[in-house]
Amino acid sequence: MQSNLRLNWLIATAIFGWLLYLLAPVLTPFIAAGLLAYMGDPFADRLQKHSIPRTLAVVIVFLSTFLLIGLLVLLVGPLVKTQINALFDALPDIVSEVEEVWLPTVLGWMNVEAGDDVGISAFLARYSEMVGSWSGKILLGVGKSGGVLAAAVLSLFLIPILTFYMLRDWDAFLSHIGALIPESKRKTAYALAQETDDMLGAFLRGQLLVMLALAVIYSLGLAIVGIKFAIAIGVVAGLVSFVPYLGFVFGIGLAGLTVVLEPNPLWHLAGVIAVFTVAQVIEGSLLTPKLVGDRIGLHPVLVIFAIAAGGQLFGFFGILLALPAAAILSVLIRFAYHRYLKEHPELEPEIE
Repeated sequence: MQSNLRLNWLIATAIFGWLLYLLAPVLTPFIAAGLLAYMGDPFADRLQKHSIPRTLAVVIVFLSTFLLIGLLVLLVGPLVKTQINALFDALPDIVSEVEEVWLPTVLGWMNVEAGDDVGISAFLARYSEMVGSWSGKILLGVGKSGGVLAAAVLSLFLIPILTFYMLRDWDAFLSHIGALIPESKRKTAYALAQETDDMLGAFLRGQLLVMLALAVIYSLGLAIVGIKFAIAIGVVAGLVSFVPYLGFVFGIGLAGLTVVLEPNPLWHLAGVIAVFTVAQVIEGSLLTPKLVGDRIGLHPVLVIFAIAAGGQLFGFFGILLALPAAAILSVLIRFAYHRYLKEHPELEPEIE
C-alpha cells in the first residue's frame, strides 16, 4: 500500500513537471505576479494591523511597488543602459591598450611570439561580433514572430493585474491550500512551509535590498573617486553580489581595468579598492545581518546552479521559478535527511 502511494506521488510529480514544461511560456506572467505578491504580502499585513482594510492596504502596496519600478525604469534605466553600452563598447579598446603595455613583456617571459589572435582584446572583439550576430538573429526572429511579440506585450499588461488580485487574496489562497492538507500531516506541512517562507522571504526581500544598496554605494563611491563608467560598473557589481564576494571581485577587476591607463593609476586604483572594501564592510556588518539575516540556507553554488538550470530548462519562466524551487527543494531534502537520521541513529555523523 505504501509503495503504491509513493508510486502515485512520483507519477503525479512527473506529470506536473511535464505540464510545467509545456505551459512555461503561458505561466511566466503568473509566476512573476506571484513572486511580487509574495514579497508585497508582509507589507500589506502590516498596514492591516493599523486598521487599514485589506483592499486599501493592497492598493497602497501595489501603487508604491509599481511607482518605484516605473521610476527606476524611466529615470535610472536610460542612464544605466547608456553607460553599460558605452562600457562594453570601450572594453575591447581598453584591454587592447593594456595588452600593448603588458602582453609583450609577459609573452617575452614565456618565449611566445605574439600574433593578432593572441590576447584578451582579440577574444572580446570576436565575442562581441558573435553576440551581435546572435542578437540580430534573435531580434529578427522576434520581429517575424508576431505571436511572441504579442505574448510579451500581453505579459507586461497581465503582470500588474495578476499581482493586484493575487496580493488581495493571498491569505485566502493560503487558507484554501492549507484546508487540502490532511489533518495528520498538517503540523509537519505547516512547519515546512514556515521554514521555506523564512528562507525564501529572507532571500528575495532581503537580498534584493542588499543588491540595490550595494549598487548605489558602488556607483556613488566610484563617481566620487572619478572612475569612468561609475554607474555601469556599480550597477553590474551590485547585481552579481547575490553570490558572496563576486560583486567585490568583479567590480574591482572591471574598475581597475578602466583606470590602469590613467595618468595616476595607483591613486585611482587605491580609491577603487577603498570603495569596494568599505562597501564590503558595510554589507557584512550592517546590510546582510539587518536585511537578510542568517536564515537563508541556500549555498551560493546552489543559487547559481538553480538559476542556470531553470533558464536552460524553462527559459525566463525557469529563471523566475529557480530560487523558489531551490528553496523548497532544500527544505524538503533537509527534512528528509533529518527524518532518515532520526529513524537510523547509528548513521548520524560524529562531530569532532
